[in-house]
Parts: sequence; structure tokens; C-alpha cells
Amino acid sequence: MNFKNKSIPETVLGYGPFMAEPYYGHRARLYHLDLYSQPEKIAEVILAAYDNGVRAINLVNDKNLLKGFDLACDAGCDMKVIATIGKSEVDYLAPNYEVACEVDWQDDIELFSSYDTPVMLVDEFITDAYKWNLTSKILTQINDSGSLSGIVTAFPYRTTDLLKDNLDLDLFDFYMLPLNSFAYMMDTPSFLKAQRVEFRQKILDLNKKIIACRVLSVGIQTPDEGFNFLNSLDFVDLVTFGVASVDEIKKDMEVLKSI
Repeated sequence: MNFKNKSIPETVLGYGPFMAEPYYGHRARLYHLDLYSQPEKIAEVILAAYDNGVRAINLVNDKNLLKGFDLACDAGCDMKVIATIGKSEVDYLAPNYEVACEVDWQDDIELFSSYDTPVMLVDEFITDAYKWNLTSKILTQINDSGSLSGIVTAFPYRTTDLLKDNLDLDLFDFYMLPLNSFAYMMDTPSFLKAQRVEFRQKILDLNKKIIACRVLSVGIQTPDEGFNFLNSLDFVDLVTFGVASVDEIKKDMEVLKSI
């Protein structure tokens, strides 16, 4: 794909399905039984991703996911880590932002400093709580750790509009946000051509490296649909997407390599 940034891997294996988020419904239950609860199988998927050209993984502080990644590393996987700092057990469908902001994010920074972690991102439930002093504090500590920093949002429109007046833009380098043609899990009813043009300018004005997530609309779109749409956006630097099996990562990477 024609992503702009080449300083770190452009394709990032996401943690989403591994974590079995509630919005996956029945799929979440299957992920939990078939993958998340079995670190050895997580390791198999990560190794398959590595064998198919993926060179980075988006990790959170979760014991099963970390064990799976450690097993994969022991077996020869040499992925960089794009860490999400401050991930909590907050219900995605009815988030309690106050609870999310009480997570031990300092422990996360210390943990991921022991991995090859060029980038650490502030979790969306902290970013979208709009407690700017807290977000600034976390970004500053990430920067002090030696990693590049960034933020994650579930509200690409609202958060983007608020950033310039509320957060020192010099504090962070990366911005992860949902992007898909269905506007699924985006805070807009549609994402048509005119809207994309307007949104593109908002993003370019930030001058950040953009990480696209939820590009397959949580499984609603096929890899062909999701990745081809993403390839039409010239402001995306990296893409992260979740997979649940060896076959799935092979098929997804075939599509990516063909674009």
C-alpha cells in the first residue's frame, strides 16, 4: 500500500480480536474460547503474521496476549511493539471514563520499555475522557522513556476538532483512529467523498503520523473492500488490523501485498 511513512513497519498486527471486545458479540466468545485463552495459539498466529511480512504488533498489558507474544519471540519472531498504554476493562459499549483514567498507566510504560517498542500510544478511553492534563502527563512520561508517543481515539471527528485548543501538539507524533468507508465505529453517520475531503484537511493540519484501525468495520467488510478503500486515502501512514487465525492472516496479507 502507498503509505507515506517508512521509518517503522507500515502493517501492524492488532490486538483487537485477541482481547475479545464486547462489540464483537458472538464472535468475541469464539475468540475467547479458540484463541485468547490459549497463548500457544496466539503465538502461532503472530508467527504466521511474521512469516507473511508483518513486522510490528499492537500490544496491551494483558497476560495472555503478552505470553503469546513472548512465545512467538522465543520461536524467532522479531516484531517491533506498538504499545497501547492504559488499556482497561472498561465496557466499550457503555464506557466509564472516570474508571478508565484510574488505570496504572505508569506500570504499562515500564513494562513495554523492556520490549523493542518504538511507539507507545495513550488508550482511547483516556484520550476520549478529555482530561487533557492527564493525557499530557502520560505523553510526557512516554517521551521520557525514549519511545515516540501518540494517542488513540474512538471519535475521530470530535477529538480531532478539540486537539489544537486543548493539547500541546508537540507532545506526540502518532494518531490512531478508526477509518473505513462504512463510517462504522466512527463518530459520523457517513464517510462519503465530500466528507473525506474535509476530514483529510483536518488530519493534514495536525501534521501527525496516522495509524488507521477498524479498517474492516469489525469484520463487516472484506479485506479487499477495507484495504482498497484505505489505499485511496493519502494521509494514512500505518494500518493495524486484528486476526483470529493463521488462515485469516495469510488471506489478509495476500490482499495487502496485491494492492
